[in-house]
Amino acid sequence: MEAYTESIERLIAALGRLPGIGRRTAERLAFYLLDADKEEVAALAEALKDIRTKVGRCSECGGMAEADRCAICTSPRRDRTRICVVERPRDVIRIEAAAGYNGLYHVLGGLVAPMDGVGPEGLDLERLARRAAGGEVQEVILALAPTAEGDGTALVVADRLKGAKVRVTRLARGLPTGATLDYANPGMLAEALRGRRAVGEGEP
Repeated sequence: MEAYTESIERLIAALGRLPGIGRRTAERLAFYLLDADKEEVAALAEALKDIRTKVGRCSECGGMAEADRCAICTSPRRDRTRICVVERPRDVIRIEAAAGYNGLYHVLGGLVAPMDGVGPEGLDLERLARRAAGGEVQEVILALAPTAEGDGTALVVADRLKGAKVRVTRLARGLPTGATLDYANPGMLAEALRGRRAVGEGEP
């Protein structure tokens, strides 16, 4: 649009590429930033830079960290006999918000999806197997989406952990079939954690 300067148009275009942000919302955000204090804009710019330069993956669980290991993996208060396996780092945040789990996590980095060309080799299974075989872990909880891909991945993980002396469980079906953890409220997740069952148990 000719009424915008090049810099404003570039900002609107950048904001519009964010999930759930359309053109009009991007414009409102851009004009908010134009009117905001320089300190506020500078703080936002610094935060955006930091997530690209400081935030990486935990060497133990694959979750988000600003050091070699994340705060959960290094906490002495966590139950180290349980590992909750999730698809993505943001799933850790969903489960933590439910406040019904105090163990460790493991981020697979995706789900087995043959139609998309993603096989077991594309997931962080070997590190999970090593952790499970270390002798301290007693239970591996699979907190994966109740979808075809999530079900298939659960079977792959359970098969990979057969040699380890651990109990492999899944979240209860309090989660709607076909849903992801993004759409589960904390109460629903807490109930699913409490009602978890062994993989294969009660499967149709």
